[in-house]
Amino acid sequence: MEQKGGVLMQRYELGRLLGQGTFAKVYHARNLITGMSVAIKIIDKEKILKVGMIEQIKREISVMRLIRHPHVVELYEVMASKTKIYFVMEYVKGGELFDKVSKGKLNQDDARRYFQQLISAVDYCHSRGVCHRDLKPENLLLDEDGNLKVSDFGLSALAETKHQDGLLHTTCGTPAYVAPEVINRRGYDGAKADIWSCGVILYVLLAGFLPFRDPNLMEMYRKIGKGEFKFPNWFAPDVRRLLSKILDPNPKTRISMAKIMESSWFRKGLQKPNITQNKDEELSPLDTDGLFGFCENGDPIEPAKNSKPCNLNAFDIISYSSGFDLSGLFEETDRKKEARFTSDKPASIIISKLEDICKRLRLKLKKKDGGLFKLEGSKVGRKGPLGIDAEIFEITPVFHLVELKKSSGDTLEYQKLLNQEVRPALKDIVWNWQGEQPHQLQHGVLQKEEQETSYPAISELVPQPTA
Repeated sequence: MEQKGGVLMQRYELGRLLGQGTFAKVYHARNLITGMSVAIKIIDKEKILKVGMIEQIKREISVMRLIRHPHVVELYEVMASKTKIYFVMEYVKGGELFDKVSKGKLNQDDARRYFQQLISAVDYCHSRGVCHRDLKPENLLLDEDGNLKVSDFGLSALAETKHQDGLLHTTCGTPAYVAPEVINRRGYDGAKADIWSCGVILYVLLAGFLPFRDPNLMEMYRKIGKGEFKFPNWFAPDVRRLLSKILDPNPKTRISMAKIMESSWFRKGLQKPNITQNKDEELSPLDTDGLFGFCENGDPIEPAKNSKPCNLNAFDIISYSSGFDLSGLFEETDRKKEARFTSDKPASIIISKLEDICKRLRLKLKKKDGGLFKLEGSKVGRKGPLGIDAEIFEITPVFHLVELKKSSGDTLEYQKLLNQEVRPALKDIVWNWQGEQPHQLQHGVLQKEEQETSYPAISELVPQPTA
């Protein structure tokens, strides 16, 4: 158990907790030999193995070991115990750029300096075959001198992860900062998508709010897809021209990094960072597979099967929408046989509720792969025993989309059971059923990713029944 004052691996004294997420905690620490301050990200092996995040962690390690740049958070070393993985990183104590811009717009010179440092870092990453894919103010830190540091490469992609067509096909990132081609799910150039995100960041720095914003997430995506935004009246003509070229919804005609760095607005007051890459200082090869070898008792940890609902991110939900078809990748189904609802309860509570319903209605509950369950009737109806598939998709660890679909039996019997028995019994855990008016939530102009991607008008994003 990590605690303040504890000594880690006989080398680092742990300090205060800087932050934490579902699978990791970040502590301030001090190197006992050199006295240098560092940040240590402590990842729980068993948790990430159970939810299939092994490759993401390996990728983050590989990427951070590739990049040595003044404006990228440096990874010093990676260590592991039987149950934990430790990232020892540069300690950046100035906080997030998000905190600065959330107080209001920056003056043009400060915004330009941060943008210059961001472009320098991202261009260097691209030259090393790395695309970040989740650029936003929350992932941009500031050091004690007010210089920018790019962090959080958990969603980054290396060149070798591209398909044979040379494009990336994984939809990721944060909605307000993501490029239109990423949403469209037809494959995209990761470097071009990063350029778009840099443009959104520049707009936010100068304006104090997002270029693409709407209380309805669907409408926000429509605006992103068309590149539909307005400039505040205080934006100078030269920065308007630059941003118009960056926030071009067509990646083929979008401005390149080289052209951005040649623009007159960008070059004003430019201070080029001193990038030194001494080959003798390259980190030695690291066996990332070995980091995941054993748990506390020394036995190999196997990813748990059937213990986790299927993961579904905000982009997948949007792709399910009959009103805003982004991909055509999903199979056409008979909507009359389906019902979907969202819940702000953990999967364990949803499963427990389904078990209670089955017990009361004398149905059998069978667990299948992932987050899929089958409810089976014991009585034979007009078209045989009634069967209902229930699948739980995770949006966040405590926010889920649940789909109920008739798999066998009579449709009228299914509709009667669903409307008269199942829906009333689920009312305590339901956030919203598809097609019903969503809860009204207040939207901030700028908000953290957890708020931005989890709850806004989420029931509007699930498919509506068709006639």
